[in-house]
Amino acid sequence: MPVRPATPADVAFIRRIAGRIDNARFIADEPDDKILAHMQAPDREVVIWSRDGNRLGFGLFAEIGDPSGRIELRRLGLNRIDGGLGRVFINDLTDYAFDRLQAQRLWLDAVLENTRAQAVYDRAGFAREGILRRHWKRPCGDVSDLVLFGMLREEWEALRAASGEVSV
Repeated sequence: MPVRPATPADVAFIRRIAGRIDNARFIADEPDDKILAHMQAPDREVVIWSRDGNRLGFGLFAEIGDPSGRIELRRLGLNRIDGGLGRVFINDLTDYAFDRLQAQRLWLDAVLENTRAQAVYDRAGFAREGILRRHWKRPCGDVSDLVLFGMLREEWEALRAASGEVSV
């Protein structure tokens, strides 16, 4: 699988993505100790997405172990945007959440004006579930609306079956 748990050796890679100026409106750039704390927390998992041995992105899953079976994909970022990999990236992260983390529901959000992310989540089969108005104080200083997206296990299984993949 192209998704693996992150290690302390991946922190600088994660910080490079989160710290890019073009990501300042969409991703929080946390200091090394916060990223390491996410890696050690029992209800979180930081992952690295790779292809052909090259690290291309990261994700942070939260709420792992919640009694409802929900898992949040709290943060994600690609090393390079405009590379046409967004759909493959989100599909692999989604598969990881349902296959490896045993999610019953996966949810995530996107800043209202991040239409590129929203289009990727729509194409990946996530349902738009609402808008949280003036919900997130961004690293760049303003407060943004968030669009909520969700996918249930049975929806993911149906998508996999339609694509010819077998659920585990």
